[in-house]
Amino acid sequence: MPSDEKGFLDNAYTVSGGEGTKDLYKDWAATYEAETRANGYVTPERCATALAAVVEDKTAPLLDLGCGTGLSGEAFKAQGFTVIDGTDFSREMLDYAEGKAGVYRKLTLSDLTNPLPGAPGEYANMAAVGVFSPGHAPPPMIAEVMDKLPSGGCFVFSLNDHALADPGYVNAIEALVSQGVAEAVFNEYGDHLPKRNLKAAVSVMRKL
Repeated sequence: MPSDEKGFLDNAYTVSGGEGTKDLYKDWAATYEAETRANGYVTPERCATALAAVVEDKTAPLLDLGCGTGLSGEAFKAQGFTVIDGTDFSREMLDYAEGKAGVYRKLTLSDLTNPLPGAPGEYANMAAVGVFSPGHAPPPMIAEVMDKLPSGGCFVFSLNDHALADPGYVNAIEALVSQGVAEAVFNEYGDHLPKRNLKAAVSVMRKL
């Protein structure tokens, strides 16, 4: 596995399959935050700001899917969310998240084949920050998350340029809206990793 910053970032958008993805993040965990921040990673803050703008009760439980080292959890906490659980398939990434006192109530090692822990309605809101990629978080996961939310629950997520190149993600969103399952309450295209000239759409869907 490449040990340089460019190699890790590039491989994050091309890796496919469960074991390949796990290996990438296992090797990347120690330098993930430094490398993404060095490239101007702003998506956690964008997602947290978007969710805070549409959620009234920030004390309601929030599930941070693919929380990684906890950058997203820190952003949600900074926006006033007080009960945040995180889940990720990388034990190494979770080790770093566990070191961030006061951010997460609970952290769970998830299974790539069943990435959504908890009973339906257990979490008022969910987030997937920098998670969606054709290689390891495909379009059907959007509907799976919405199915777990209670009526009125919100799901904030990002789709970077690589994900947006796959029409399946936009089709999945449009299907939920046309079927009356959810409404789109926020969508904004902007910076993701500006020093890599990579952008992302940040969206919030509310379950009807």
